[in-house]
Formats: sequence, C-alpha cells, structure tokens
Amino acid sequence: MDSEPVQSLRLFYALWPDDVTRDALAKLQAGISGRKTSYENLHLTLAFLGDQTIASLPVLKKILANFPQQDTTLTLDRIGYFPKSRIAWAGPHAASNALFELRRCLTSELIQANFTVDTRAAFKPHVTLARDATVPDEAPFEPIHWHARHVCLVASSAEPDGVRYRILASNG
Repeated sequence: MDSEPVQSLRLFYALWPDDVTRDALAKLQAGISGRKTSYENLHLTLAFLGDQTIASLPVLKKILANFPQQDTTLTLDRIGYFPKSRIAWAGPHAASNALFELRRCLTSELIQANFTVDTRAAFKPHVTLARDATVPDEAPFEPIHWHARHVCLVASSAEPDGVRYRILASNG
C-alpha cells in the first residue's frame, strides 16, 4: 500500500511593504525590461526556507509570534542587477544595522528550531523588480523610504498565470 506523500509548502520570511511603498516600487518597474514582479508579490526576503512540511507551520508561526514588532526604515535608493539570475532589483546603497540584526535574529531562531538556513552567501537586501531582465539603466530616482513594520511568513506556489505568494502569518 502506498503512503500519501508528505504535504509541503515552499516558504520564506519577508518584510512586506505597505501600499505607498508598493506603489513607488511599481513606478520603478516601468523603466525595466523583463517579467515584472506582480504588484502584490513585491517584498524583501529575510530568510528562504524552501519546501517545508505542513507540520512545521506551528513552529514557524510561533517563531514569528515571538519576534518583536518591527519599525525599521529602509531607504531604497539603488537599482541593481544580478547577472547570473538576470534579476533587476531595488535596494539600499547601505542597509541599516537594524535590518542586518533582524535577519541575524531570525536566522538564529530558525537554526535553534532545527531549520536549515543557508548562511554562506552574504545577505543582499533587495526587492526583485523583474526576472529575465536586461541590465537596467542607472537613472537617478527619488529614494523610497519604507517604514517596514511587518515580518511575514509566506508560502509560494506556482500557478498557471505565475507565482502566487500567500501570507500565512504576520507579526504586525
């Protein structure tokens, strides 16, 4: 008798922008080629967890519930490009220590709860604007001041019309 496959979700923790920030990011996308990130999917990933079992959700939600509420101001003042993955992004020239501390604390909590977190690569805070993009122009733009107040646990799923992100829990 075959057993049912373990149900899993593709999960990550992210800072989730408010509508004002999301509107400003959407305006930045206008001058960028490639498959644009949909308006409702714009976010800044703090920790990517990959496929996790449904049974892990209570622990992941508890980590988030015990996490202090955020009020970090990010200044997105740079358009960048990851050539290997062909991703155009917006991010800070210099991220705040508070953002790096937030990520460090989250990573520490996940490791203590026995989740695998890739800490080999340097954390490069960014919001993906487009995939399969060409190198964007470095035209100046009005910096976006984002008052990041919400860390969210998010599930990612592939849908016929593209990727869909669904917030499962938020600390705000």
